[in-house]
Formats: sequence, C-alpha cells, structure tokens
Amino acid sequence: MNTSLAWIKEYVPDLDVTAQEYTDAMTLSGNKVEGYECIGQDLKNIKIGQIKTIEKHPDADKLIICQVDMGEKDLVQIVTGAPNVKEGDKVPVVLDGGSVACDHSGQRVQGGVKIKKGKLRGVESNGMMCSIEELGSSRDMYPEAPEYGIYIFDEDAKVGDDVAHALALDDVNFEYEITSNRVDCFAVIGIAREAAATFGKEFHYPEIKETGNSENAADYIDVEIKDTDLCSRYCARVVKNVKIGPSPIWMQRRLASVGIRPINNIVDITNYIMEEFGQPMHAYDLSTIEDHKIVVKRANDGDKFTTLDGQEHVLDHDNLMICDGKKMVGIAGIMGGENSMITDEVKDVLFEAACFDGTNIRLSGKRLGMRTDASGKFEKGLDPNQALLAINRACQFMEEFSAGEVVGGIVDVYPTVRTGNTVKFEPDKINELLGIDISPEQMISYLEKIDLKYNKETQEIMVPSWRQDIHIMADVAEEVARFYGYDKIPTTLPYGGATSGGRNRKQTLEMKARTVAHYNGFSQAMTYSFESPKVFDALLLPQDSELRKAVTITNPLGEDFSVMRTTSLNGMLTSLSTNYNHRNKNVKLFEMGNVYIPKQLPLTELPSERMIMTLGMYGDGDFYDLKGVVEEIISECGVRDALKFVPNREISYMHPGRCADVYVNDEKIAMLGEVHPTVCGNYSIKDKVYVAVIEIPVLVKYSNYDFKYEGIAKFPAVNRDLSMLVSKNVLAGEIEQCIRENAGQYLEKVELFDVYEGNQIAAGFKSLAYSLSFRAKDKTLEEAEITAIMNKVIKGLSKMNVELRQ
Repeated sequence: MNTSLAWIKEYVPDLDVTAQEYTDAMTLSGNKVEGYECIGQDLKNIKIGQIKTIEKHPDADKLIICQVDMGEKDLVQIVTGAPNVKEGDKVPVVLDGGSVACDHSGQRVQGGVKIKKGKLRGVESNGMMCSIEELGSSRDMYPEAPEYGIYIFDEDAKVGDDVAHALALDDVNFEYEITSNRVDCFAVIGIAREAAATFGKEFHYPEIKETGNSENAADYIDVEIKDTDLCSRYCARVVKNVKIGPSPIWMQRRLASVGIRPINNIVDITNYIMEEFGQPMHAYDLSTIEDHKIVVKRANDGDKFTTLDGQEHVLDHDNLMICDGKKMVGIAGIMGGENSMITDEVKDVLFEAACFDGTNIRLSGKRLGMRTDASGKFEKGLDPNQALLAINRACQFMEEFSAGEVVGGIVDVYPTVRTGNTVKFEPDKINELLGIDISPEQMISYLEKIDLKYNKETQEIMVPSWRQDIHIMADVAEEVARFYGYDKIPTTLPYGGATSGGRNRKQTLEMKARTVAHYNGFSQAMTYSFESPKVFDALLLPQDSELRKAVTITNPLGEDFSVMRTTSLNGMLTSLSTNYNHRNKNVKLFEMGNVYIPKQLPLTELPSERMIMTLGMYGDGDFYDLKGVVEEIISECGVRDALKFVPNREISYMHPGRCADVYVNDEKIAMLGEVHPTVCGNYSIKDKVYVAVIEIPVLVKYSNYDFKYEGIAKFPAVNRDLSMLVSKNVLAGEIEQCIRENAGQYLEKVELFDVYEGNQIAAGFKSLAYSLSFRAKDKTLEEAEITAIMNKVIKGLSKMNVELRQ
C-alpha cells in the first residue's frame, strides 16, 4: 500500500510533519512504514519562467537564445535547442546552482545533476529549460508533456512559482506494510484516519454530495444477485451523455503520486475511488448491456470469456461472473469484458460498485492466472457498506467535472446488511494485560479517535463494520496500546501463582504400561500412522474386513503413505522384520500409538482415534511368556477384575490355534498369540513371532487404584496340589474358574505350575497341575474344613470330565 503525504493532508489538513517524523510515529502506532521517497528531493532552484523573446543563435542553426522572465527585475538569458518552445510559453527553468533529477537521456542521477551557467557556442546561458524526464518523471504520469522537448505549463501558471510544487513533485510517497486483517488501511482514507489519530489531529471525511437528475436509475438497469454467498452487495448508477476527456490536473497528480498513470476522466475516477476508499469500481458501456439487466452468477464449466486485455479465458463453476440479459460482461472482482468496454464513442455509462467474496476472488484469479489491482483489494475481504459511498463519490466527480449527466437514484441490491459488532469494555483487564495503569476515560479517548465509540449504557465498544479485526477484549487492548505508545509501556516481569502440574489418569496408565514393558525387556518402537493399502493383503485380511475401510490421505507423499492405519500390526511386524534381517536373534518391541477408525466413509466427521499398546517378539520366549507380560501390564494398571482368555481362530493374520482374546467383564481388553506363518513370510521373518494388542481405552475404563491394605496374616496358610488329566480342548482358564467358584472364601491363591503333554499321556489329553493356597483371617483352618473344600472342588471339576491323577 502506497500513499502520498499530500493526499493524506487532504483529510488531515493540519498535519505538519517531516517524512521521517511521519515514518517513526506511524510505525509506532501500528502502521508500519517500510520506507519513503521524497519525489522531488533532487530538484533544486527550479522555477516557472515565461519566454519573452526568442532569437536565433548566431553560430548554431539548432540553438536559440531566449530571454526568460523569472518574476524578478531582470530577464534571464538561456540558450536551448528545444524545438517546441515559442514566445509566451511558461516553462520550468533551473537556474545557476540548481539541479535536476535526471540527465538528458532520462537516467536518474544520485544527488541530481548540477546546473551551472556557461556559454553555448560563445553565447552565455544562465540556466536550463527542463523536460518532464529531466524533472524525474515521464509522459506516462504527465500525459500532457510533449514527447520531445520542454514541458509547457498552462497559461494560468504563475511565473516565479516553484516547479516541484506546481507539478506535485515536492510530495513524499510512503510505502506501508499492512497486515491482511486491517482491510480499512488499504485505502488512503484509512491511512489518513490512522495518521489523524497518531498525531492528535482532526480527521476530515470527504464530503459526498447528493447527485442526480429527476430520473430513476431503476428505469435504466435492473440487478439480480443469484449467488449471494459470493456477492454480498451490488450497487449500480447510470450517467448519461458522457464526455470522455482528461481528468482535472489535481486528480492526475494524485494518481501519479502513487504510481497510477492517468488515462481519461472515467478511468481516472474509478482508479481514484479505488485508492481513496479501497473500493474497486468498474464502468460499462450501458448500450452493450442487453435487456438492461445485470445478473451476478456463477459461470458454467467450460465457458469462454475474453477480458479487456484481449485474453480469452476458460471458466469453471467457481468463477463468479457479471452478466447482462444474454451474455457475460465481466469476471467479478477481477476484470471487465472486451464486449462492454468503454470507448471514445460511449454515450451512457453504468457504474458498478460491489462486494465479492475475497476467497473466491483469490482462487478464481489464481486459476485464471490473473491478478489485478481490483482483485488485490477484493482478496482482503471488503466492507460492503463502503460500496454505496464509493459509487456516490464517483458520480459526484462526474458532475463536478462536467463529464456527464448523473441519473437520479441508485439500484442497490443488499440481501444481508452487515453491521458492526460490539465488544465489552473492560478497562481493568486491559490495564492488567498491557501492564499499564491508565483511566477508562483515557482509553475511551484513544478509541474514539479511530471511530470506536463507547456506549455508556451497555458498557460496550461499538465497532464499525469496516474494522473487521476487532472481536474480543485483546483487540481493544491492542488499540489502546498503540495510541498510548508501545514505547511508553513499562518493562514488567511475568507473575502468577504456583501451579502443580501432573499427568492425567490416562497418561499415568500409559506410563505404567511402558514401565512394565521395559522391565520385561521390551524396547519402545515408533512407526508411521500413514501406511500403504498393500498392508491389508500382507496381513491376509478378507476383502470385506472392516479394517480395510481406512481414511485416505488427500495429498499423500506416495502410495506407501496413502491411508491412515486401522491396525498397528503392520508397523510392529515391519520393525521386527528389520531387526530379523539385521540378524538380531532375540527382539522384544512395544509401541504406544493410535489407530484411526472412520465412523463412516466418505468422511463426514473426524475418525475415531484409539490408543493401542502393541507388543511383539521373536527368539527366546513363547506364548506363555507374552501372556505373563500382558497380565502384568493389566494388573499394574489397576485392573482388579479377573481376566478371561478365549481362543480366537477367526483373525486372519494370527495362527488359528494359538491366539486368544482377553476379556474383563465381557469386554475385550487385549488380544495375543502367534502370528500366522504366511504373514511372517510376507514380512520375511523365518521365525515364530508373538504379538499382543492392548486396548488402552478399556484399560483406563477398568483401572482402579482404590487399594485396601490389610495387616500381615496371623494364621498359617494350607496348601494343596491338584494334578489332573483333561482334554486338550479344555482351557486352563476354565479349570481355574471352576476351582475359584467351588473353593469358597478361604481360597487365597490358585496357580498353574505344570503343563505336560507327552508319550505318557493319552493322545488328545494334557496334564495340568495346580497349587491351591487356603487361609482364614480369624483362625487356623482344620483338616476337616480343607478336606470339605477340596471335595467340593473335585466334584465341580468332575463335571468337566477331569480325571484326577494320584
């Protein structure tokens, strides 16, 4: 964003500061000035002179001798070769000791080109007449300047006046770094308002006068917005009997000061409004608008449209278009069409001031490869309430410049009116946040400078619609801080009460589970949550398996990282495979990580993330070793309920006869067993692999650390052993459950201490040996009591076809 100091002073007339003072103060108040350029800093001692007489040089055909009136007593003699001057012309003259910005070729010279009096072919010359290029500008910015030769002023120019001032070259151009949330500061009015508040000066909003004849614009044009989500407001006014011509010199100078080339009154007015209000405008030749109707709607996929620059563009459904009754006439917010452009033959003009969705404009421009000054403004997200002010200002200029007859009334389609919001005024919190101590009245005085009014009844700050960055107390505090002065805020140390941090219950259990795994020789691994769909085939998952329903990554790094994992087994087996192929003989790993289960596909909400603890091992150890680790983890995590192990032959990636699910209160808490040999082969592992998966959410659900400690037992325990033959189909867990159910209250512990299958045992059977420990808290158990208990246990076991061994 650029502004000139002279333009700022149009709204803050009492502003009297140097360029450096302005830069420093505006930067401290939150409007960072990146730098500034004093446009005419190299122009010295250059004044307007009038040529009184011209005579030929006696010794040079292409030189003439001019006597120039500089507003002083004596005329100044200047020799020049300019072909375009004549007697009576008023021209810029640099006198002896002065300087110009550029040399004769138009190249700017650092510090300027010094001019001294001397002789040209023997005739004394006391200065130099200047072209616009020598003054540091160009015909692009000063179109009235001749292509070759000296710049000629209008007849009303005053002899002796400073040329830099007369041509607005004594101005300063500032470049700002405006953050995207300060949309209001992408306009000269917004910067001027900030400057007035910064320097404590009065801000003068431009006076917008009522314009228009007795007719009604609605009789000339009708407007319809079909896609209100992309166009929140559309204003249209009509100007008849338009006269195309140059805009006033003052407007040309203003535009040139910010690098905009003057073209004609219509174009210059719309450019001026865009810079002044930050509101882009567009003008259409009304005669090209068929059916006298404007329709704002999306394009169709594949539509083609030729813009003002002659380029044809292929459109899609997300391009918002300005259309008439039969055709498209402009790409909304970006550029008008070639078929409705303003020409010198235009009679009636339709002015447009609208507000379009910033995100849509940015994406449309990116797809089309177009970015204009207008789209750059719309991308920020404009205030729709500015559109009416801007279009009325444009019509005011049209009347003032006698550029046409403004039709009365306006067509204003504004479906949902945007209003400002309110923020609760909390001065104590503002002081606490900033570390200052100022009164509420002083805060309010700062806020009112930038039109943030205070409502005493509701104790709220009324935020205008053009301040789209103020929503909460901290935003109001920022406004107070920048006008109080960041440099005045004292240095303070942070303060606060002592706090005691800690882990929550879930984190504590995860830590305990890791600790138990470490104690049992397992090392922690970490694998990717992104996997390849090929994993499902490696794990032998059926095609209809729920685990194949994975969340797909929109922009994956590659196929190997294209889905979110639904099972943790692939990561564990991959890690074990890496170790196996590096010839590590005994490996035990565990991982704590999430799996991602979509609630439905395609996704309509975030997937369910479940924390899973996965253990894997090969080498020394077997199913029972891993079973012991799982039981220890569950026990150490506070699960007091009895565990139930149920064989599971349905898991495709597990050995069908060596896998079990672990239940607590009929809810699955874990799974463990041996990996299917085919799956091991898929991962290039030629050894038995055992894995376990523990559901952390279930572990958390059933954990209980409400321990009740009892004193050391006063009475001795009585031990009995049971050895039995049972079918291989009978589970050890079922035997243990039967013992517990029949042993009564005195049973303290039951432990399986031997399992045997061999030649001495009949085929299809196995030998199990259990140790039972009994104890009473209030007495020594007698033999008769123990015998009665054991008989009951044996009777219960007999129902399971258990044969006791002697």
